[in-house]
Amino acid sequence: MIAVDWGTSSLRVYRLDAGGAVISQRRADLGITACQGQFAATLLTQIEGWDDPCIVLSGMIGSRHGWVEVPYVDCPADPAALAAAMACLHPPELPGRTLWFVPGVADRGDSQTPDVMRGEETQICALMDALNHGCHMICLPGTHSKWVTVSQGRIDNISTAMTGEVYAVMRQHSLLGALMNPEETRFDAFAFDAGLRRSGMPGGLLHHLFGVRTAGLFQQLSANELPSYLSGLLIGHEIRASELFLRVPRPAQVHLIGSDRLLSAYAHALVALGIGVQRHSEQLAAAGIHRIAQLRGLLD
Repeated sequence: MIAVDWGTSSLRVYRLDAGGAVISQRRADLGITACQGQFAATLLTQIEGWDDPCIVLSGMIGSRHGWVEVPYVDCPADPAALAAAMACLHPPELPGRTLWFVPGVADRGDSQTPDVMRGEETQICALMDALNHGCHMICLPGTHSKWVTVSQGRIDNISTAMTGEVYAVMRQHSLLGALMNPEETRFDAFAFDAGLRRSGMPGGLLHHLFGVRTAGLFQQLSANELPSYLSGLLIGHEIRASELFLRVPRPAQVHLIGSDRLLSAYAHALVALGIGVQRHSEQLAAAGIHRIAQLRGLLD
């Protein structure tokens, strides 16, 4: 089968054997916003040479702005519920192929404002096999970072923080970014830790953000150090707020899923705050999609 992880900014395709192992994989910066609605043509270019009849897709491709809008499954949600809610499509541009779309998950719990995710649920489904039946906290850093609680093999709570997007906007379109070296991408542990400590002080995020500017104006931090300071500040606020939003006690350990670059910063912050971490590859998506397809009976 072919597993597709199709988000807002990127497209990843995996060819899997019967047991779910990855035979081959491809990646392109062809998220749903870059395709201009040409989803079939875009997918065909990425799976060229693969003749598998079953294609299972997850992520924003199943959103209102994607190929097919698949309704969310409400928390608590387990892999079987996701499999049962999949949507099917037989596009004429892909004759002989059947496309199955994995639904996202919605948390309409105690808060008046729902929270959602699309795509991350497949990675979490794959991770569930390695977790015991207690309560676990999972973080998936990114443009919109997800904090998720899992217990008894179910996704119970979701909390989203727009940390990555705010960081990008602050660097590229604000007075804060004007003081930073636009080419600097290195992680500066000293500056990051300073921002992390600041996130725990009184004043709130909006006041702390202005302090990024004054730290540069008064040369407390250099143009090369300010990006890491901003990152530490935002990630620090995200981690501290996650405990409140998810309505659970401070965890002893957090499972991190994602790319090495993002996980390094989050792992550094969590350990500094006395919280243990366990890292997991973002390629869990392929294993999660395979598990959901198996529960749906698509591999029989």
